[in-house]
Amino acid sequence: QVQLVESGGGLVQTGGSLRLSCAASGIPSIYAKGWYRQSPGKQQREMVAVISSQNTTIYGESVRGRATIARDNAKNTVSLQMSNLKPEDTAVYYCAAAKSRGGTLDTWGQGTQVTVSS
Repeated sequence: QVQLVESGGGLVQTGGSLRLSCAASGIPSIYAKGWYRQSPGKQQREMVAVISSQNTTIYGESVRGRATIARDNAKNTVSLQMSNLKPEDTAVYYCAAAKSRGGTLDTWGQGTQVTVSS
């Protein structure tokens, strides 16, 4: 059974930092993983960061320079470190993973709420 479990969300002040973590099971650790977010009132999830099986990283424009995605294949985890947080970073953050090499990120966690207070 494929499972992604996020942790690390919470309330943060503007300018602060946070680290989100996602533990995966049922999926080989080497496949692509990523973080997406859904802001209040928005229907679409926004790509925050993705790391490929070759450890290539891409970042969403709104977080570029403030976010770092990393993976630990031994533990089958992916983390997202964000700094200089802004109120517009407030969202539910979802971990996503691919179930095959080169596949799309089509497996999702339950999400973790991040709220940035102004």
